[in-house]
Amino acid sequence: MTTILVLHGPNLNALGRRDRHHYGTLTLADINRRIEERAASLGVEVECFQSNHEGALIDHLQGCAGRIDGVVINAGALTHYGLSLKDALTDTGVPVVEVHLSNIHARESWRRHSVLADTARGQIAGLGWRGYTAALEALAGIIDDEAAEQAN
Repeated sequence: MTTILVLHGPNLNALGRRDRHHYGTLTLADINRRIEERAASLGVEVECFQSNHEGALIDHLQGCAGRIDGVVINAGALTHYGLSLKDALTDTGVPVVEVHLSNIHARESWRRHSVLADTARGQIAGLGWRGYTAALEALAGIIDDEAAEQAN
């Protein structure tokens, strides 16, 4: 069965009470439940992990080596400077989709640059919690397509 890791970066544990205008009213637990429900409907397994520490995200990602087929990541502010996280994502060798709750391209100029972008197959920004389920769906399709290509 396909297994997708969903990584949530710094401050995402504060969702539901943090800047609701940009990040919505759902808590991280609410979002994870919606991700898990969508994963079940797609027939994929999902593992969600959040940390406020780049090293913890990297350690968890490295600990998943060989047992995950893809990564959905909302790196929070690490999006803009997390080069160690970028290296760890690259090292997984699995497809990555980057997610942002708010539209980072319509916000402050420093938020518009992602050091992870060239590691990711795609980026979804500005769709709120729905961005996670869209990323999950897209990533499951990418993984299936690549498996079919390898089988031929």
